[in-house]
Amino acid sequence: MDSGLIGASVTVLFFLLFIAIVWWAYHKDNRKKYEEAANIPFEEDDTGADSRHL
Repeated sequence: MDSGLIGASVTVLFFLLFIAIVWWAYHKDNRKKYEEAANIPFEEDDTGADSRHL
């Protein structure tokens, strides 16, 4: 096999992989999961603020 053919094949393979990852990340079924993960910093801690002081 020619090295140009191998390089082109690898480029096409990685491009298709990139498109698949972008499609998966922006798929509408994942929206709820990502919104919940984005709101984690805003949730209140159940342990309370007094337990952190020494």
